[in-house]
Amino acid sequence: MRKAMSAATGPELDRALAGLGWPELLAEWPDVAVPLVFRLLGETGAHAAVLDDVVRHAAGYPGPGPVPLPFTGEAWVVWDRDGKPGAAVDEELPLRSVATGTELPRQAVAAARRALGWWLLGTGHTMLTLARGHVLERTQFGRPLASFQAVRHRLAETLVALEGAQAALHNAEGEFGALLGKAAAGQAALTAARHCQQVLGGIGFTAEHDLHRHVRRTLVLDGLFGSTRELVREAGAHIRAAGSAPRIAQL
Repeated sequence: MRKAMSAATGPELDRALAGLGWPELLAEWPDVAVPLVFRLLGETGAHAAVLDDVVRHAAGYPGPGPVPLPFTGEAWVVWDRDGKPGAAVDEELPLRSVATGTELPRQAVAAARRALGWWLLGTGHTMLTLARGHVLERTQFGRPLASFQAVRHRLAETLVALEGAQAALHNAEGEFGALLGKAAAGQAALTAARHCQQVLGGIGFTAEHDLHRHVRRTLVLDGLFGSTRELVREAGAHIRAAGSAPRIAQL
């Protein structure tokens, strides 16, 4: 699958994944297929309409037509399979705004949040890899950039955030677990975008470097099915109403 995602994206990747058995994997082993495929999408920077597949499968919706997906700020978008660039911050994604949408079943929302969490985790790790490679190669004042404590602290904080998000996703059972997993992954990816941009400096803003693609991808993915800020607020309201915080993982 990594080879397919490195060689294709959009509708071409949709066809390649279908040939590799993605629909069958999603139907029979979603707990294996979703983390594998979505994390690879993040790591390679490719995109496909697999989020729509996950929502349809979890909701039990038949038919090939796209499902309106909730976006931050009470907006709705559709992931078009024709591959035409949309108007989102990430211009590569074929997202199209629609006026309204239908509230999705809770199990479909939870499944989509888990999938997006793995996608965010993958793109966060790629940003960290790009930044790490840069500081190992470049020098400043006669010293490798990787030797500066401030640089090392930023990269270490990014790694800790990503590892924590991965642990949350591994334990993202149920609706509340999926909410926390997506929030943790979104926060980790945003942390990676901020710190890695600082470490890379001016080159990270250029079109020639890959970082900007992952930063824009993070901003869009974070907004789908609730932004990190919205989900944290929702989690707080849930805990206040329940009067206690549920144990997500048995440590």
